[in-house]
Amino acid sequence: MYKTIVVHVDGSPLQESRLHASALLARGFGAHVVGSAVTGVSWTELVLLAGSITAPVTSADFDALRKTADLHLHAFSGEAARLGIESFETRLIEDVPQHGLLMQSRYADLVILSQDVDEDSDRDGDGPGLAARSRRLPEHVALHGPRPVLVVPASYRGQPLPGTVVAGWDGSLQAIRALAAALPLLARADKVNLALINPDELSELHGEQPGADIALWLARHGVRVEVVLERTASTPGHALISLARDCGAGLMVCGVYGHSRYREWVLGGVTRELLTRAQVPLLIAH
Repeated sequence: MYKTIVVHVDGSPLQESRLHASALLARGFGAHVVGSAVTGVSWTELVLLAGSITAPVTSADFDALRKTADLHLHAFSGEAARLGIESFETRLIEDVPQHGLLMQSRYADLVILSQDVDEDSDRDGDGPGLAARSRRLPEHVALHGPRPVLVVPASYRGQPLPGTVVAGWDGSLQAIRALAAALPLLARADKVNLALINPDELSELHGEQPGADIALWLARHGVRVEVVLERTASTPGHALISLARDCGAGLMVCGVYGHSRYREWVLGGVTRELLTRAQVPLLIAH
């Protein structure tokens, strides 16, 4: 069960979709929502600032960032009440997003973030604070934190969650952890399509009947699961996204990987593709 949900509050246009997902899950699980805003100033910068040493931010910068974060939290409180979240609180974190939200994830069941920005865009800006430090935030929190991350695309506006689920399965420990982390949602899903992309390439992880054992494990947890074998020349990420689109999925689930694994499936390419292109909420875990 998800009983404590941390949602990133930054006042950006992407925040609306995060709050819709937070409200839906909070109502469904009777969860407490923690709206967490960061100043975007690192501890190193704070130490330099306190010591009157030349720092990337000035006292005026820090005061402005803190005031802005406070305003975002105040707006979050109003929106949370409007969306029917019965139990919520706000937290102001004096740190950069990667570190601040990572710490918050230790004491929650789920972290809700926005889909990653396009690395080729320059909308992150070059100034101090939150906007300049948010790249690869979902990947960072999932890779280094103990909890799953729900990555919400900008287009999400409260569609049924989970509805039908597409879950990527390759036999890896990361995929196992993602499925285990998603169990509260999988058990409520209309159907879970357990997708194996080109399973013959990872035959040593699948056994004689690819997907059978993990599907049985899911079924014993009350999950309505169907194994889907996809053999394709396209990338695994593209295949999963296409499958989700074709079956009208409301949620995707996958393990998230670093960049030092031994096969293309686990080299990070799938993770990056899903994090930037998935058209429905994506639950990831490492």
